[in-house]
Amino acid sequence: MNQLLEIKLKELNIQINEIQKKQFDTFYSMLVEWNKVMNLTGITEYEEVIEKHFVDSLSIVNIFDLSEINTVIDVGTGAGFPGIPLKIAFPHLKITLLDSLNKRINFLDSVIDELKLDGIYTIHGRAEDFAKKDDYRERYDLCVSRAVANLSTLSEYCLPYIRVGGMFISYKSGDVDDEVLESKKAISILGGKLDNVVKFQLPGTDINRSFIKIEKIKNTGKKYPRKAGLPSKEPLK
Repeated sequence: MNQLLEIKLKELNIQINEIQKKQFDTFYSMLVEWNKVMNLTGITEYEEVIEKHFVDSLSIVNIFDLSEINTVIDVGTGAGFPGIPLKIAFPHLKITLLDSLNKRINFLDSVIDELKLDGIYTIHGRAEDFAKKDDYRERYDLCVSRAVANLSTLSEYCLPYIRVGGMFISYKSGDVDDEVLESKKAISILGGKLDNVVKFQLPGTDINRSFIKIEKIKNTGKKYPRKAGLPSKEPLK
């Protein structure tokens, strides 16, 4: 077992046991193997995956206490980031992984099965559709997303899933100041309030990252999210 993951996680004050280490290793192996036949990630070198996927996913602990919550939804999870690293490191979390591509969902189901993870579920579909369903709407303590989309669009995807008093945290790279400014009205319309923007570097790298924390302060209006495709084509302004 490469010790890099353990060292990096200690920098985040996260300690993992032997079972969790093995789960991370198996997840890495499956990611690389499946990536040969489908496009999951452009990052496959072990050290890069640890830094840019695993540590990046878990660096949320610097700004949010995961021990205080139970339910999480990861919108646009892709290859399972940040949802699967969060589940491995914090097994108490009940996590839903949502993605629109069925091939990725098949991969995630295989990972969940191989790693013997309990209390983690996958949904194949669009964020706009499932946010209208009673089983998912305003049911979660926390919504996370590393999806690449405009913050106004992401807020429309994500805020409808969060209960009042819960939090949406968007993982972003680089400079986000203009994007945050442009999304303030959309966030307000959707029942959210900008809590904080936290900028940091991934431990031991020169990679700049940002977390945008949005608190859910009131229920999202029933007409949101708008029908599939509209949030990305015509972001709220």
